[in-house]
Order: sequence, then structure tokens, then C-alpha cells
Amino acid sequence: MNTKHLRNFSIIAHVDHGKSTLADRMLERTGAIPERLMRDQVLDRMDLERERGITIKMQPVRMQYGEYVLNLIDTPGHIDFSYEVSRALHAVEGVLLLVDATQGVQAQTLTTLASAQAQKCTIIPVVSKIDSPAARIVEVKAELAKLLHISEDEIIAVSGKTGEGVDELLKAIVERVPQPHSSHKATEGTAHVDEPRGLIFDFSFSKHRGIAVYLRVFDGVFKKGQTLKFAATGEEFVALEVGVFTPGETPADSLSVGEIGYIVTGIKEAGVVAVGDTIGQVKGSLSALPGYERPRPVVWASVYPESQDDLPLLRQSLGRLRLSDSSLSFEEESSGVLGRGFRCGFLGLLHLEIVTERLKREFGLSLIVTIPTISYVVTRTNGVRETIYTPAKLPEYGDIALIEEPWARVIIITPPNSVSALVQLLYDHEAQTLATETYQGGRIEMTVEMPLRELMRGFFDTLKNISSGYASLSYEILPERPADVVRLDVLVADEPVSAFARVISRRRVQEEAEKMVEKLHKLLPKQLFVTKIQARSGGRIIASRSLSAMRKDVTGYLYGGDVSRKNKLLDKQKRGKKKMLERGKGKVNIPEEVFMKMVRVDQ
Repeated sequence: MNTKHLRNFSIIAHVDHGKSTLADRMLERTGAIPERLMRDQVLDRMDLERERGITIKMQPVRMQYGEYVLNLIDTPGHIDFSYEVSRALHAVEGVLLLVDATQGVQAQTLTTLASAQAQKCTIIPVVSKIDSPAARIVEVKAELAKLLHISEDEIIAVSGKTGEGVDELLKAIVERVPQPHSSHKATEGTAHVDEPRGLIFDFSFSKHRGIAVYLRVFDGVFKKGQTLKFAATGEEFVALEVGVFTPGETPADSLSVGEIGYIVTGIKEAGVVAVGDTIGQVKGSLSALPGYERPRPVVWASVYPESQDDLPLLRQSLGRLRLSDSSLSFEEESSGVLGRGFRCGFLGLLHLEIVTERLKREFGLSLIVTIPTISYVVTRTNGVRETIYTPAKLPEYGDIALIEEPWARVIIITPPNSVSALVQLLYDHEAQTLATETYQGGRIEMTVEMPLRELMRGFFDTLKNISSGYASLSYEILPERPADVVRLDVLVADEPVSAFARVISRRRVQEEAEKMVEKLHKLLPKQLFVTKIQARSGGRIIASRSLSAMRKDVTGYLYGGDVSRKNKLLDKQKRGKKKMLERGKGKVNIPEEVFMKMVRVDQ
């Protein structure tokens, strides 16, 4: 295909800025989808995406606009999927930077803009939702012009709802986005005869055809029947089919330089394909395209089936999800109370929520999901360094020389009337303020750094509450720094319960200890003896409650007589309870529902 009439672009935006709605109007204008098949959020395939109004899985689509072929990659807007978005941006030459006219520049706008600039993409600024009565078109255009150092005349105003401005936008894509080219500059503008090489920016799985990789071709030509391999894993396969997205998968004769399409691999094993990998021909010397790295989990949570009979189904279901989501990682673990399950790594809290929701919907599983944690790098007193993914495995306090934890650089944009509450919130979450900036209209941008542990401790929900939903946030993960944290254990009848262990900031350990002891005191049923519930940290008990014994009425059958008869029976009962504890028979069996309420994420 002649690259002169080919344009590759993506839409980047903060969550809920109208990206999917604008894509719908562009598909209508170009006739990519027949009117009878048109629906809202047509590129969002999952029910979960449509219900929540967010894009979870990126989706490419090919449109014909006059003599030009436009390839759009619709990307997720949430920060959890920033790595996948950066790979998609590597596959295109231009981006539409979409900003809601009612909300203005948001935190995620700045993050996605930085990614697009790092990939040297041509940026077309777009103000959306101009049909809204609350639209602040002039003000938002001024914000964008200042941010990009451009004239306001270069900014295009559109409405995804009414279609206003969409024709002007399509013309701007053709005029401003450069044509794609080979990765070898010497071959630009000539017939390309090099070995085929392409960048994988996403993939899907079908139980009949296996994994289909979504790629941007940078060199050569891909055809059905070629023997290909992946640069990262070295896995070889035969291309069963090549094609393009219209938006469904449509077979084609070949994929050449600059084109975006798919290749059916037939592979049905997890872990072979990854976003950012390079695909090429076996017989050649395949050199990887730059920028590839494995997505690194940010948070960890344990997932258990409510019935142990469902363990094989949970194992199979996680494997199936990983065939279409290389960023999901898991390994089997066991708990003395909850049974066997899996320790899973996720890109963030939204990623965790989506995966667990898909397990419930698509596979019919009932799950217990524990409170998410982060990983810590521990240096023991003997010099050994290890990474700890679960609080119960953190060494005892006397065996630790240093604990390190990941940090995050956070950008927050908030209305001015929320700043005082935000300052207190930042202090509560151990944040360090680096810079502040005031936008037109008075909104404040704050750049801070904080421990990732604190960011995951309900920071975003609290931020939304204090700002009445108007504040926005984005973050990037920073390397580990020394952490002032301790392990908090909960003991029941002098026995530590590993499932209740937590890693807590030293300054909050007393507060959390009292909170956990009080909660367990309310949930735990009474035993036949007085039960101590304690919280321990640093080798000492810092919070304690006693649960009174369940008392059997051993004197109920007595009628009248001397009081010494009653006292004799009561003393006998006390001696029996004492012997029970001395013989080790006074252990507490904690009911499963108590564990669920103490450890699961939705409590």
C-alpha cells in the first residue's frame, strides 16, 4: 500500500472526556460502520466497558476518508494502563489530545501528553463537548494554547454528541499527521524489500484460533503462511491469517510498511506474547524495536475461591485472562484458613477491580479478594536482599537492616476551594509537595511525591470526596526509597493469625492496631474461655481487648439450698476452663465469615 495516503493516529484523553463518543462520530462520517449496526461506544466490546463508560481494552479500527486510509487506535484513559498506551503511541505518528470543554485540562491529560511528546507524535489539540451548556470553550482553549505553546486557532472544537466539527477534524488529521515510514530511513519513498518487522501493541485470544497479535508494520511485508517469531521469547509460529480492522477482523492479502493490522498465531499458551515485543521472520536476524519492557505489577492481592472445589476453575480462568492480558501475573499460594488460592499482581487498583469482576462475570466464580498490598525490598541484618509481596512474610523486626518501598510522583489538579483540605490530606498520606501552578480560572496543579503504599490507601477516593468530584489525579511509579514501616500482627488467644498481618507506617501503627483489634472484637464469636485479642508490633503488644467467655449456666437446675453448692459448681467450671487452656485445647476456631470480613477488599 502507498504510505502517501495512509495516516495512523490515536486519541488520548483523561477518563470521561468523550473519547469513545468522538470515535463513534468519526466512524459514522467515514462510513466504517453501517448505520444499522451503529451503537454508542461501538469500539468498547466488553459489557463492563459499556456499563462504566470507560475504555479498558484498546481497539484499532480502519477508516476510509476519500482517498486516504485512517488507522485509529482507541486507547484506555486510566493511568493503570499507561504502559499499553505508550506502546500504542509508538505505533502511530499523530494523536488527538482531547480535553473536555466543561472540565478543562486534567491530571491525566498532562501524563498522556508527556507520553505522546516522548514518542515524538504530532499533536492535534481538540476541545470536546462544546454542545454542553456548561462548556467553557474560550477558557479551555486558552489553557490548551498555553500548555502546548501554540495559537488558539490551531485548536479544533468538536461535539461527539452532535457531530459538530468532526469533518474539520478529519481534514486536520489528513493535513497535519505525517505519513508513516519504514524504520530504515534509506528506504523511505521506495519499495521496501527488507525482512518484515512489526511492533505488537495489543493482542486478543480465541479458543479456536489462539492468540491474534495486533501490530504496526515498520519494515517489510507480512503474509499468511510465513514462519515468524517473537524477539523477546524466541517463540516461532506460522501466520495462519493476516488482516485489518474494519472494525472487526477482516482478512487481507498482506500487511506492508506503515499499516496496522493483526496476525493470527495459533498460540494458546500464556506468557508467550507481550505488549511492546517485536515480531519478525525466523530466517532473518530479528532486532527488537526500541522501548520494550515487561509491565511490572504495582499492587498485589490474594484471590481465593469461596469453595475450594472451584480452585481448578479459578486456575484455568486466570490462565485464560492472561492470554489476552500479559500484565496479569499470578502464582499459587495457600492459607491455613482460606485454603488454596493465587497471589496476583496488578497494574493498579482499577486493573485489580476489572480482573476480579471479569472472573465473576465471565467464569461464574465466587471469590474472596484480600486487601491489596505493595511489594517491599528488605535487606536483612546478614546482608541478604529479598522482595516481599505479602506482609506475613516480612521478617521479624530484629532481622531487618533496611526496608525500601516504591514511591510515586503524583500530579493533582483541584479547584481552589479544596486546597486547604488537600494540604491536610497530603500530610496524612506522607506526601512531599514539589511544585504548584495556577491555571486560568483559578484551578491549582500540585506535583507531589508520596509512598505508593499511601497512594493505594484510599487516597483517590478521599481526594474526590474533599473536592466534590472535581479534582483529578495521575501518577508515575518511582524507584524504591527507605521506608519507615513496621509489621503489625494480630494474635488471637496468643496465636498470630498470618492472614491479618499488615505493613503499616510507623506513625500510624497504634491507630491501626486499635482499629483492627476493635473490629475483630466485634466480629469474633464468644468461646468457652476468655479470649485475648492483641495487636503486636516491634516485639511488643500495643493494643489488646478481651472477649468474655461464653458462660454455661451450670447452676440452672439447682433450686434453693445453701449458696455454697452453687459456688462449688462455678469453681469446678473455672478449673475446667483453666485445664483446657493448659492442655492446649483452648485454641480458637475463627469462622470463615469473620476472615472474609477482616481481609477481603470490599469490606
